Amino acid sequence: MDITGARWTMRGAEAVLPLGSLYISGHWDEYLQFHLQQEHKRNHLALYFSGIPLMKQVLKARCSTTPPPVPIPV
Repeated sequence: MDITGARWTMRGAEAVLPLGSLYISGHWDEYLQFHLQQEHKRNHLALYFSGIPLMKQVLKARCSTTPPPVPIPV
């Protein structure tokens, strides 16, 4: 945190210090996995809980003259 020109508020410093503590204690990988899981729940699962919104719009827009989709080989 002691870099030339750096300006830290108390709030900003207090937010960063626990991350350094996690890294030094060896718990960084566990924390990162937890953080990514929480972010996934917050940003993705909530949005797509009832299905993919864009897919629902596409299915509503299809009419009977639309040919069926071509399967993509895996």
